[in-house]
Formats: sequence, structure tokens, C-alpha cells
Amino acid sequence: PAALAHTPANPAEAAEAGESVRLAFIAALQHLPSKQRATLLLREVLGFSAREVADLHGCTVASVNSALQRARATLAARREAAGDTAVQSPDAVQRALAKRYAAAFSSFDMEELNMLLHVDATMSLPPYALWMRGVTDIQAWLTGPAVGCRGSRLVPTLANGSPAFGQYRPSVTGAAFEPWALQVVDISGDRITDIHVFRDTERLFPLFNLPPHLSEQEV
Repeated sequence: PAALAHTPANPAEAAEAGESVRLAFIAALQHLPSKQRATLLLREVLGFSAREVADLHGCTVASVNSALQRARATLAARREAAGDTAVQSPDAVQRALAKRYAAAFSSFDMEELNMLLHVDATMSLPPYALWMRGVTDIQAWLTGPAVGCRGSRLVPTLANGSPAFGQYRPSVTGAAFEPWALQVVDISGDRITDIHVFRDTERLFPLFNLPPHLSEQEV
């Protein structure tokens, strides 16, 4: 859509966009209701106008502005409660769990994935309204509408201390892997509680130093 072409025109704007992404990842996405989360990302990360967001949501501009204000207030409250402390890197248990997740996802091993996910785990694709809760729904999505992800390769990175992966799906020629999504994984204890899937690879992959594609030799 034309509205997706809100790309920063100079380095200062690009840096500001990167900071917006960073702030969105810090304590925001997994803690906001779906409409507020989508509104925040569309308005402050992708640069949509209030009217464009209202048209996408099928609501009024006033409703969009209200959702954005509530999202900002939630973020401010969470930052204040956390004292704006630095986000810590994953510990050994989280790293091991993330590694198992990457292997299970790449092999599309649903049995292993089910063991790694919390019973009430969620999967979301912000800024879209698509949102699933529970192992059954997530598995149904992966083996149904998202079955094209079979054979993907996940390249590990970090998103503000949380395990994250650049997901590359097999290209149509089968000779390489093309960027598909950035996955950010939330972990509590020894289970994955949330998987956030961001499709704006053109904007996000450079921010996380992820390669524009993978060859067969790189996987």
C-alpha cells in the first residue's frame, strides 16, 4: 500500500525511526492491547497519519488519537515503574531455550515447539490485528495459513535484551533464502510466552545487522 512508503529521507530521520523501533520493543508490544499496539506502531514507527490509521481500523480519527494517547501513557507508566533501567541480555536458560526454538522452527517440529511454548503462549503480527493464544491456535496457524514458513532459517539476534531472530524463507527458486520476518521471543522461566512477528524486513533487518538474504552456503 502507498501508506507503507513512509521511509526516512535523511540520516537524522532514519536514526529517529530506529529509536522509535527501539522504544516500541522496550516493554511495549507485549503489554499493549492489540489496537493500541497497532496504532502505536503505525503512527510512531511507520509514520502513518491518524487518518490513514483510522481508515485501516475502520474507526474515527478521534478513536485513533485516543488509542495512541493510552498507549503512550502505558509506556510511560511502565518506564517509570522500571526506573528506566537497562534491559539485561538473556541468561543461559533463555539462550538455550531460544536455540531450541530456532532449531524446532527451522525443522517445523511441532511436537518440539509445543514443548517449548507456555500453554497460554501468544503469537502476534503487529501492526496487523492477527493474534493467537494457546499452543493449539499457534500450531494451527503454522501448519495452515503459515505453512509456507516450513524450511525457514532463523538467524539469532537481540531486541533490547530479548532473543530475536531474522526469519528467512526458502526462495521460489529454492537456491537461497529470502527475508521474511523479524521474530522477537519473550521467555518466562523455562517456557516461551510470546512470539512477535514483524514483517517490515526492509526497515528492521538493517537495524539488527541482519543480512539481506541467505545463500545455501550460509545456512
